[in-house]
Amino acid sequence: MAKALGKPLTFFFLILLWETTAAAAIVASDGDNKNFSVGRLFWATAKDGSDLLVKAEGEDSTSAAAAATASADEHDEFEGGFSSLDGMLQWAIGHSDPRKLKEKAHDVQRLSANELEKRQLEIKELMEKLKMPSDPELMQIAIADLSNSSISLADRHRALHELLILVEPIDNANDLNKLGGLVAVIRELNNSEPEIRTTSAWILGKASQNNPVVQKQILELGALSKLMKMVKSSFTEEAIKALYAVSAVIRNNFDGQELFYAEAGHVMLQEIMSNSRTDVRLRRKCIFLVADLVECQLQSTKKAEVPFFSNHLFLKSVVDLTASTDLDLQEKTLMAIRSLLQLTTTEALVFKNFCDLGGALERMRKQLEELMAEEFQREYARDLESLRREVEFIFHRKLEKATLVPT
Repeated sequence: MAKALGKPLTFFFLILLWETTAAAAIVASDGDNKNFSVGRLFWATAKDGSDLLVKAEGEDSTSAAAAATASADEHDEFEGGFSSLDGMLQWAIGHSDPRKLKEKAHDVQRLSANELEKRQLEIKELMEKLKMPSDPELMQIAIADLSNSSISLADRHRALHELLILVEPIDNANDLNKLGGLVAVIRELNNSEPEIRTTSAWILGKASQNNPVVQKQILELGALSKLMKMVKSSFTEEAIKALYAVSAVIRNNFDGQELFYAEAGHVMLQEIMSNSRTDVRLRRKCIFLVADLVECQLQSTKKAEVPFFSNHLFLKSVVDLTASTDLDLQEKTLMAIRSLLQLTTTEALVFKNFCDLGGALERMRKQLEELMAEEFQREYARDLESLRREVEFIFHRKLEKATLVPT
């Protein structure tokens, strides 16, 4: 058993878990009582003792509204508990003294194979006492709760947040539909509570990201059309998470993209880009999706180019985003323009005369020149200027080809 684990660091993590949990508190469980505590951790069983949600004693769980404000590009964290052994390990490491951790690592390396095996058996026994549930078991509990019409709103929030964390590993995401989870989550897109709808869209986006299996399942269940309607929601967080989900479902998925175009997705994108009152986070996701769709078009050798990519008004709505003062939005816009310029169906003279791309790039150059004088923004401004010059070069080269008179 000791040889199977291989590296001392692995032994260290296991013993760290044993030391942390065993020393933190004594497990208390008496006959009919289905709740027990380990240090600050509280494992509470749901109806009939099946719910094994972990919470920190005395702490409120994060609300859906607060969670929805986190960037989708960051790892989402469920505050106040652990849904897996890995989560407990991370907590243990983060709440331990670095000097003591180093000493413990050295102690582990000095243990004999028999001592290591003994420790592993102790850990196994402790885990059995804790009755730590597997991810599929936790998913089944959350899905069962969502299917319970009499469950409280707070418990519905909790079930969705559990799934939000659990679907991140691809194996769990692939199991979601088998367990009836996709149907349950998609049903919540029609919930009267915007926070419930927001988290549900977030789950679909996370589960389908770079996952063709889940993308196909969501498309077959007809959720894309509903998600696109949610993008127009007056609740900003709902719109943001819905667009995130739309992007994840159709990324590198031609069937999804065709359905997106059939549902007038280009009109939705153009409206977002053209409305200066739209939240900048939604506009960032919008232009990122545009760049992704165009890049997918460039890489495809079988698919005809999408007509609206060469639409004059659509192109102008993209170019106009360069006037934003948000540097992240400017960067994503430049990336989209760079890809659009490489399409054979886009015309250089349209970019020049109708969209005034030359003027937009020059105005951006002056803005970045000013930013480079400020120390705290200098490095990013230089990187952005490099991208701007690349776009300018591609634009001028396209113009030259367009203005060449054939002999």
